Amino acid sequence: MRVLMNAGPWLPVPPGGYGGIENVVATLVPPLRALGVEVVLATVGASTLPADGRVTVFEDGQFAALQRPYNQVSGVAQAHLHGVVRALRSGLDVDLVHDHVEAAGLATVAALGLPALHTLHWDLGKHPELYGTFDGGGRVWVNGVSAAQLARAPQALRDHAIGHVHLATPLADGADRRPLPAKGDHVVILGRITPGKGQDLGARLAHEYGFDLVLAGPVGPHHSASSLVLDSDNPDVRFFRSSVAPYVDGVRVRWLGTVAPPFRDELVGTARAMLAPLRWEEPGGTFVVESLALGTPVVALARGCLPELVEHGRTGLLTSAEEELPDLLHAADKIDPRECAKEAAARFTPSVMATHYLSLYKRVLNSPPPASPRLDSKGQPLGA
Repeated sequence: MRVLMNAGPWLPVPPGGYGGIENVVATLVPPLRALGVEVVLATVGASTLPADGRVTVFEDGQFAALQRPYNQVSGVAQAHLHGVVRALRSGLDVDLVHDHVEAAGLATVAALGLPALHTLHWDLGKHPELYGTFDGGGRVWVNGVSAAQLARAPQALRDHAIGHVHLATPLADGADRRPLPAKGDHVVILGRITPGKGQDLGARLAHEYGFDLVLAGPVGPHHSASSLVLDSDNPDVRFFRSSVAPYVDGVRVRWLGTVAPPFRDELVGTARAMLAPLRWEEPGGTFVVESLALGTPVVALARGCLPELVEHGRTGLLTSAEEELPDLLHAADKIDPRECAKEAAARFTPSVMATHYLSLYKRVLNSPPPASPRLDSKGQPLGA
């Protein structure tokens, strides 16, 4: 089987630190290739992930453009996708396209008419005009990254869904056999700083209830404070300045910017808990599987995929009430870190994810082709 894996133009694969979709692709491709799948990677030139071929339009990632006004950046994703289309029309031979580009990728693969799987990584309350009317023509199918995510999709999109595949992390390989570090006193929130992740709530609770909190993740395109100073246009920057920064005192609450391994692994592995004070329905939860693989329980509001990934009382503690989070953080010390690592090793390894995706690929390729319309003498569909 030969698959075109479309990672998009935003970040290299693997990314240097933060990068949700790009980390997913970097985790998925090696075990797919180990299963005998040839992978042609559509990405930016700075990507270093080994693959069986490349399609590239941009040399460097275009992440900084993501939240600029539409009329300034609408051509970025389209330029990348146009490059993918050119490659396919110029003779790039693949059996299936596996697309990860939000909205525009789905529309493009549907127009191509090739067998395709489009993975949905985001909140499916977005793009109702597209998702509510989508027609894959019997060629294009979608999968979610959790059952809860797909349950929120418009009916037209659910009609094209062939399952969900939970996210994975290389940290889960052998997680149950590695020695775990001693726990420190800090709690961590890992991820892009944005209203849906609730870092402002976590920071306020840290001051009110006296626990040390570390925030690790970018603010918009900014990976550290030095580049954040002059930006006033980005909505995540405005959120950080107005709602999070007032709590960041460098003692009780610290913001480290983007963190990469091995420091990320040490930071999370020595944390008392991974806190997720979510204000949205989390679709996938990469931070959850990474935390469990490092032996750190997850304390969270039970939104989105969290109840699918965390076993309450065994690998973490969940609640529907914000005011209960401090008590659950205190109780997190009773969760056995070895149980967290054991769960990750059983459920969230790259090989498990790749096996599930290979099954979905086969379902796409075995789907019967759409019936050709019956035409009248003038070449028009009968009944039109």
